[in-house]
Amino acid sequence: MAADREPIGVIGTGYVGLVTAVGFAELGSDVVCVDIDAEKIARLERGEIPIYEPGLTELLEKNRERLTFTTDIAVALERARLLFVAVGTPPTYSGDADLSAVHAVVAAMPASDQHALVMKSTVPVGTGAAIKRTFEQQGKGGFRYVSCPEFLKEGTAVADFLRPDRVVVGDDGDWAGDAVVELYRPLLNAEHGGQGPEAPLGELVRTDIASAEMVKLASNAFLATKISFINEIANVCEETGADVLEVARGMGLDERIGPKFLKAGIGFGGSCFPKDVTALKQLAGNSGYHFQLLNSVIEVNELQKRRVIGKLEKHLGTLVGKRIALLGLAFKPNTDDMREASSLVLAARLQAAGATVVAHDPIAAEVARPMLRGVEISDDPLGAAKDADAVVLVTEWQEFRDLDLAALRETMAGDVLVDGRNALDGAKAAAAGLRYEGIGRPAQLPAAAATTA
Repeated sequence: MAADREPIGVIGTGYVGLVTAVGFAELGSDVVCVDIDAEKIARLERGEIPIYEPGLTELLEKNRERLTFTTDIAVALERARLLFVAVGTPPTYSGDADLSAVHAVVAAMPASDQHALVMKSTVPVGTGAAIKRTFEQQGKGGFRYVSCPEFLKEGTAVADFLRPDRVVVGDDGDWAGDAVVELYRPLLNAEHGGQGPEAPLGELVRTDIASAEMVKLASNAFLATKISFINEIANVCEETGADVLEVARGMGLDERIGPKFLKAGIGFGGSCFPKDVTALKQLAGNSGYHFQLLNSVIEVNELQKRRVIGKLEKHLGTLVGKRIALLGLAFKPNTDDMREASSLVLAARLQAAGATVVAHDPIAAEVARPMLRGVEISDDPLGAAKDADAVVLVTEWQEFRDLDLAALRETMAGDVLVDGRNALDGAKAAAAGLRYEGIGRPAQLPAAAATTA
């Protein structure tokens, strides 16, 4: 990459900050990464990644000479004029975003007309305007502000950064917005000057700050709505005998709908969808508007996780004293993120119903262990299923898709398999002697059981 690329600072070395920093280093920028957690900074200096994200460790090692890790924000201010803010904005008890970390960054900024904050953190619409007012009140009116929301998917974040479908830049039409666009230029399509050995895919959306902030929240809320909608369709399919996989396939061929996020299951989780849907609903309420649709999206998602209990009781009766194995703990494959994971709700509900719970996850087990009190953690899926009355597939890791179903049945005490992600072949499960229950799909029973049903 070109040696004259603009250096940047990245404040916050969590999921978004670290991927952003390593991604820009890959493009040729020198990057100063700032975090208040001295232990995390020390680990990063040793090349240790505190999160699991495919490809990130290799990319950090490749670009070590371009990356500086420090707890001193003055180092970033000295070396870079663009400071990307990637601090956490978790929900408060009221559902509003907790902006205390963002405010701490704003307070730490000096009076300068040579610097700009570039907001990567997901913040409510109006945050940019409020920060600009704060700068004015503190005599820092020359400090610029840009909204540049992230659209990284856990498990594919490195590829999402380097091959984005869009780059959104919200600004006041000044040098700061221009500089951010230039940083992303190699990733934009030819219309916006992109270059490279592969055809860049990113479309540039240059807009005002408030609209850029809304793009992020609206995007995640819409995707969550698609998930809750297909889950509602799946529930109706169970009542009518239709197969939601066939329904989704037929729907997804309509280019106005598309196939993505039409995968029925036990609900969405993670760090983005639950938080952003709630934040947008709360933002609307604070503005005087009742966002009825999002209330339903949230309610459907919560109820969907609990439908597994009904499926288990259908086959086992009371769950008191039953042994239930959960395959998968992370909220999705290829990550160790346990935030809002369906496994947390399922484990708690099963224990409350009197069941013994054992679980396995290929990556997230150690992260999950302190969150799952009373849950036995197994080192392998068949170990988790040993002597289980029922197995529930919670996270569609590839190793579970490839599981030997006959071996699974042999190690179990019972024969109930609830596929919470519709990731398995029901006919093959039945052939292996399992009672298969998917989500929105006809049940598949072993031949002997089917003749007596």
